Amino acid sequence: MDIKPIKTDTDYRRALKEIEKLMTAAPDSKEGERLDILATLVEAYESKHYLP
Repeated sequence: MDIKPIKTDTDYRRALKEIEKLMTAAPDSKEGERLDILATLVEAYESKHYLP
């Protein structure tokens, strides 16, 4: 599983596209784990860059 920190807007948009692809993943699968990690990274990025 090659997941990197989200540092740029391009990274952020890539992560959102990946999340969209993984939305139907089973919770306990590798894809489900990837979805959880990406969602956490996106949430952190949004908190830092888009919320007051």
